[in-house]
Amino acid sequence: MDWGTELWDQFEVLERHTQWGLDLLDRYVKFVKERTEVEQAYAKQLRSLVKKYLPKRPTKDDPESKFSQQQSFVQLLQEVNDFAGQRELVAENLSVRVCLELAKYSQEMKQERKMHFQEGRRAQQQLENGFKQLESSKRKFERDCREAEKATQTAERLDQDINATKADVEKAKQQAHLRSHMAEESKNEYAAQLQRFNRDQAHFYFSQMPQIFDKLQDMDERRTTRLGTGYGLLSGAELQVVPIIAKCLEGMKVAADAVDAKNDSQVLIELHKSGFARPSDVEFEDFSQPMNRAPSDSSLGTPSDGRPEVRGTGRSRAKRWPFSKKNKPRPPSLSPLGGPPSSVLPNGPPSPRSGLDPLAILSEISKSVKPRLASFRSLRGGRGAVVTEDFSHLPPEQQRKRLQQQLEERNRELQKEVDQSAGNGILDLVEALKKMKDVYEKTPQMGDPASLEPQITETLRNIERLKLEVQKYEAWLAEAESRVLSNRGDSLNRHTRPPDPPASAPPDSSSNSNSGSQENKESSSEEPPSEDGQDTPIYTEFDEDFEEPTSPIGQCVAIYHFEGSSEGTISMAEGEDLSLMEEDKGDGWTRVRRKQGGEGYVPTSYLRVMLN
Repeated sequence: MDWGTELWDQFEVLERHTQWGLDLLDRYVKFVKERTEVEQAYAKQLRSLVKKYLPKRPTKDDPESKFSQQQSFVQLLQEVNDFAGQRELVAENLSVRVCLELAKYSQEMKQERKMHFQEGRRAQQQLENGFKQLESSKRKFERDCREAEKATQTAERLDQDINATKADVEKAKQQAHLRSHMAEESKNEYAAQLQRFNRDQAHFYFSQMPQIFDKLQDMDERRTTRLGTGYGLLSGAELQVVPIIAKCLEGMKVAADAVDAKNDSQVLIELHKSGFARPSDVEFEDFSQPMNRAPSDSSLGTPSDGRPEVRGTGRSRAKRWPFSKKNKPRPPSLSPLGGPPSSVLPNGPPSPRSGLDPLAILSEISKSVKPRLASFRSLRGGRGAVVTEDFSHLPPEQQRKRLQQQLEERNRELQKEVDQSAGNGILDLVEALKKMKDVYEKTPQMGDPASLEPQITETLRNIERLKLEVQKYEAWLAEAESRVLSNRGDSLNRHTRPPDPPASAPPDSSSNSNSGSQENKESSSEEPPSEDGQDTPIYTEFDEDFEEPTSPIGQCVAIYHFEGSSEGTISMAEGEDLSLMEEDKGDGWTRVRRKQGGEGYVPTSYLRVMLN
């Protein structure tokens, strides 16, 4: 069944239906276009969301990237980003394969429809013109017939009239004959026109218009089929990305399953384990003995050689209490001798007695001050940590790890240089140079012998440099590992050693004297002086890294006025130039020296520091 046979008289209906079909196609194209805008906006928002929550620092510089929970979160964000990419792919496919192609096809259909209906209207106009000509010839034939009949009646009336002349009768007969002849010609013309119109009408209804309607039917069916295909593309674009989206979702699930609490705990240990030994027990210091009895050779405060006893210098400072705040108390005033008094140095030597040698006092103060001074080889910014090439500024365990990383990197670079040399045929560089020089000298067209020297020299230099760096890092690594092992052994020994009985204050001076002398004898007999002894500072192995400053490490200018009324501080005026003697240790105070003389602590925020 086709339109040309069944809908031969529904020209206007077909015109409305085909126009409705093209309008539907345009509506679908508009719908898909808005759908692509939604997908693009969705993908853009997803990408912005992922960018907002991705780590800002590079992975290699971010210690948090070592935790499985952080890695899983980053992987989940990457999967969401890939998911956004698939939404963009859906939008792109819909825009190209549906919007652009269907919009172009719609324009083609509109042109084809316009052409078919123009042809149909032209055929209708031709048929109407033929019908008008038929009507015109029909009216002429009718008019000529009436006039011929009237002329015949007039001639017959004059022929019967006795009063009419013969000439009038003849004239009437001739007129009637002429009218009859004209009517006959009109009849023939009408018959011919009628025959022509019937032929054109049959051609119009049975051939011409059915063909046009069939073309319109074919066009509409093609449009409908293409629209159905466009409907399928909407779902096809989704189905095309379903496997990848499924992989993204599977990746999210894998990321969720990859979170390992035990592993993260171990990573935290590896990242922040310092390797220091745990602090030893705090020793009891008896300050009542010098008060209750006169000094003697058996006194706790004064050893037999007459010098003041230094209790635990360096030992207690070597231990780091992990839960204490880094802010130290406000520094007290300096001693008249120029060095910090005993209150500045925790667990340091006691205040000097009258009658002692000032040089001995300065020596003891110097020994106690030296461990707390940081290295001034690479001060950066006044507050930052002192970064050294051997990473000695880090805790032992972290130093060992960093050295291990540097050693592995240098070994990889060395292996790369060696492999490149071997790959270039330079297994033995010296021999290769000689052989290639000989070849070039014998056959100069192959190249200049001198052109090989820079390349081989550079390769030898790089290999030698890397070998030296590898040896240097190996030595540092061995030293760091021995340090970590010694700290572990020290910590283990302390852990297994039974705790000392609690000490109590002696009741009287005699018991104090006896117990003090007994303790001195036991300590002298059971604890011989050694490198790892009780009173030996653990900083002795780092002595080469610490230098006691004999001159200012920088200059500074006072930004604000400071009274310096508290103990250990010094006053300064706004705009006064000062010498920087010691950097801020993190407590907000800096030790300076005035040009007029005198040292003390001032607030760091009141200074503009310029390091040497």
